[in-house]
Amino acid sequence: MANTPGAKKAVRKIERRTEVNKARRSRVRTYLRKFDEAVTAGDATLAKAAFVEAESELMRAVSKGVVHKNTGSRKVSRLAAQLKKLAAA
Repeated sequence: MANTPGAKKAVRKIERRTEVNKARRSRVRTYLRKFDEAVTAGDATLAKAAFVEAESELMRAVSKGVVHKNTGSRKVSRLAAQLKKLAAA
């Protein structure tokens, strides 16, 4: 357990950051789910709009350090591939 005042403060800061990061991660998942639902429904215009929002949210999470840069890029790339496949069909 933390003994020094500095260590105790660090624990408090980590708890606060964890809450913020959980909220951001949840928000990203929500937008990914909305995109997935649009693709499943087969609605290309809705999927395009959901893709733009999901990409924006993912890249915001990357910039905030919630998601690694390569992970964010990989996910966006896979979403774009799904969108392209849907548009071609």
